[in-house]
Amino acid sequence: MIEESIKDNYNNMSKGQRKIADFIMDHMETAPFLTAAKLGDSCGTSESTVVRFAMMLGFDGYADFQQELADQVKTKLTNKAEIKTSHYRENKNDILKGVLVADAQNIVDTIHLVDESAYERALELIKKARHVYIVGIRTCAPLASYLGFYLNMIRQDVKVINSMNISEIYEQLFWLNSEDVLIGISFPRYSMRTLKAMEYGSEKKACLISITDSEYSPMNMYSSCNLWAKSDMVTIADSLVAPMSIINALVVGLYIKNEDEVKKNLGKMENLWNDLQTYSGDEMTDGG
Repeated sequence: MIEESIKDNYNNMSKGQRKIADFIMDHMETAPFLTAAKLGDSCGTSESTVVRFAMMLGFDGYADFQQELADQVKTKLTNKAEIKTSHYRENKNDILKGVLVADAQNIVDTIHLVDESAYERALELIKKARHVYIVGIRTCAPLASYLGFYLNMIRQDVKVINSMNISEIYEQLFWLNSEDVLIGISFPRYSMRTLKAMEYGSEKKACLISITDSEYSPMNMYSSCNLWAKSDMVTIADSLVAPMSIINALVVGLYIKNEDEVKKNLGKMENLWNDLQTYSGDEMTDGG
């Protein structure tokens, strides 16, 4: 185990290597997503020091160390889920209330976690953007879709990136530029495709907004506007209640900032929905 190896070798490490060791021990779930250069920057050391650190622990290079660390984090998260599963298995009568209480606690924790100034900045960036792109992969895809659905009611030129293929994601982001906003949504275990999309957005000088779990998330490497929400998993399922609340707050905030225009849009949409009999009451007519 890398943690044990770090502890065994800590007294023999240089000052720079100890900085790396301390960072990894404190940010075990984030570290696997950092390149050697990024890890060095985060610790205030050089890329070469990071490589030497990995080799001192017995690895051929940083790539091997990074892969082993990722595997161990994956196992750790799986074990956490199994522990919670065991609890609910032994207390079957507590499952419903237990999950609801856990989700409610995530929202309470998020109230203390989220940065209100970042929230206000996100509203302004989305409002002023030429185009808004949203990327959320795997379990975060429903969050991206939900946000995209409501943003399309509020403003034009909103695009949800809906591909698992990294080359297709780049293709859908091809016209991204400094006048646009890219919103990335990712929670542990962080999607590498989402991180790549954010990296691409950074290279294109777009305004980046991340919706993620904490200040230690690798999403923060690319975004200067970060909205944090607790997402502690309940057994095998990620808790996305608090992230959904953050998204609802964005939608409501944007509505308030542009209320008159949004009301006009909703009025036009309501007429369209009636014409198309979109909802269950629309097909009812007098006399049946």
